[in-house]
Amino acid sequence: MTFRLPSVNVSSRHRRWLLTGGIGSGKSEVRRILETHGIRVIDADSVGHSVLENEGFEAVSERWPQVVAGGDIDRKTLAAIVFADPQQLAELEAITHPLIFGRIQAELEGFDEIAVVEMPLIDTDLGWPSIVVDAADEVRVQRVVNRGMDESDAKRRMGSQPTRGEWLASADVVVPNHGSLEDLKQTVMKLASLLRSPGG
Repeated sequence: MTFRLPSVNVSSRHRRWLLTGGIGSGKSEVRRILETHGIRVIDADSVGHSVLENEGFEAVSERWPQVVAGGDIDRKTLAAIVFADPQQLAELEAITHPLIFGRIQAELEGFDEIAVVEMPLIDTDLGWPSIVVDAADEVRVQRVVNRGMDESDAKRRMGSQPTRGEWLASADVVVPNHGSLEDLKQTVMKLASLLRSPGG
């Protein structure tokens, strides 16, 4: 089965969707493919980078002055700190998430078509139904290692996120990503058609 829709009737014409899943699941690839099919997409990670450089800079640099280098926040150093400590990760999210969500909502103000926002979270203040990209844990770790991350770092990032079961339990739509890129492209083509259908 390509999709699982346990709680959302797509025919109710949802216009805003959260695209999510754990590190290495392939959600960024799904976002890129959706864009090629004419779906408006937003990468919340890119929004977050901008927030760190602008309205979030002062609060973050005051809380973690050791991550400031040359007048900028070193995101890699910041990530190493917060992903090793759930409390500090929660502190960072408390600073940045309201700013990120506000930016996204402002960007979509007045836009009446379908929009999908990629964000690695289960719970947000947006209240949108979620599309979860799913892959086995071992597959996800290998993908992240292939991108150049140390295996221990990859597992630590995964450990800071919900479990695979929690991702799936939160999903309104599940996109499996266990096979090839071509398999994923075919699946996402169907997803795009579903989202843009008269009932989508």
